[in-house]
Amino acid sequence: MKKSPVNAATLMILEPTGVYRPATPKEILAAAKTAVGYVYGRGSLFTAPAAGREYLSAKLAGRESECFAILFLDNRHRLIEYREMFYGTIDGASVHPREVVKAALEVNAAAVIFAHNHPSGETEPSMADMRITQRLKDALGLVEIRVLDHLVVGATITSFAERGLL
Repeated sequence: MKKSPVNAATLMILEPTGVYRPATPKEILAAAKTAVGYVYGRGSLFTAPAAGREYLSAKLAGRESECFAILFLDNRHRLIEYREMFYGTIDGASVHPREVVKAALEVNAAAVIFAHNHPSGETEPSMADMRITQRLKDALGLVEIRVLDHLVVGATITSFAERGLL
């Protein structure tokens, strides 16, 4: 197991008994997921691939199975909603374009950023990742919703937009 760059001994949890103890790495990740929701609320701006990295890393990194999530954005690329849509196993998740289009229309999104994690930590997009991204882009294009990026979260984050894969 990798050594954490964060000193968990400095992050403390208050037990119901009133005693403090060092936080576990899982508790730290859970707290980060909660905190990122406060930092990036409705209306937060996501105009470049770097804008979503911190947010999505906190939401998706460290999971033991794949999760496919979407940032639904308005026409100025401000956050409408973050939604985890599909869950899978250690090496895949079934993504259904019909459900993605339905959810995007439900929140009146003008653009989206897709994200999913690779539990292995390897962030190289697979052929399946590229195929589903294209299928989603085609489906959303029919209702004039732009796909800004697809981020693969693992030990690092890989952006389809930065790689020219969109």
